[in-house]
Amino acid sequence: MTTRFKFYISILIVIHLSINNLHIYAQEFEPDYQTNSIPQEINRTRLTYTILGASSVYAGSMGGLYYAWYRDKPMTSFHFHNDARQWLQMDKGGHIVSSYYIGKLGYEALRFSGVNEKHSTWFGGFTGSVFLFTVEIFDGFSPEYGASVSDFLANLLGSSIFISQQAAWHEQRILLKYSYHNTKYAAYRPEVLGSNLAEKMIKDYNGISYWLSINPNSFGWKQIPKWLNIALGYSADGMTGALGNISNDKQGNPIPDFDRRRQFLLSLDIDLTRIKTRSPVINSVFELLGFIKIPFPTLEFDNNKNFKFHPLYF
Repeated sequence: MTTRFKFYISILIVIHLSINNLHIYAQEFEPDYQTNSIPQEINRTRLTYTILGASSVYAGSMGGLYYAWYRDKPMTSFHFHNDARQWLQMDKGGHIVSSYYIGKLGYEALRFSGVNEKHSTWFGGFTGSVFLFTVEIFDGFSPEYGASVSDFLANLLGSSIFISQQAAWHEQRILLKYSYHNTKYAAYRPEVLGSNLAEKMIKDYNGISYWLSINPNSFGWKQIPKWLNIALGYSADGMTGALGNISNDKQGNPIPDFDRRRQFLLSLDIDLTRIKTRSPVINSVFELLGFIKIPFPTLEFDNNKNFKFHPLYF
């Protein structure tokens, strides 16, 4: 699934840019999703464009995905494939985060159209699961893959994290975030882990970390700045293969026997979405970059019971 995540992220960025452009050019009101101040009357013109735009992105992206990965492959009867143990579950983190943010964007698009909070939360929040569920259907008929129950559950978890917070608090007090640092492992298997920076940021799970970025101010700790978060992270290291490491690369050259390990992280973070300026463009940029974990000093603990302090962790 790692290769196709480049496709997911590309679509996510396109949708996010589109919605943020709507925010910039819609000057008749300033939407505030966290305080639920958008007028409750539906703007049918906006809603029509939102539905048409979402349908076009969905149809185009699924068509493009089918053309790129499935078109020339024979179809089989629908079947499942258990990939729950691959990459120390780092790929599941990608599903959770992708589903969460697609759902967040779906919610924002509906609220922008004047759809009420409840319907926007549920219908918009589940768009991530719907979007990625189609990919599981494609996989189920593909001889190379197979539908993954664990992927499907990860997608639902991502949607549920967004919906539960929006339903309970009408805001996202706990954000899912992503960070990346370069590693040595991609050089041994560039065809799997990436041959350039853009590919490695998606495919090299050794350098990716996923975070729960918790906002203490929103939970009543008013002495803490509203933009300062506490971040709990998960990552993995030492992986050159999905289920286990391999001993030789494609050319037959030996690959060192790295220790595969899980890493648990504690850090600080900045919630850019809580920093508001007078510039709609800057606010839009902060929203767009809001999924990125800001580098901070970080404490790491791994499954070998080792502690390590990073002065600055990416």
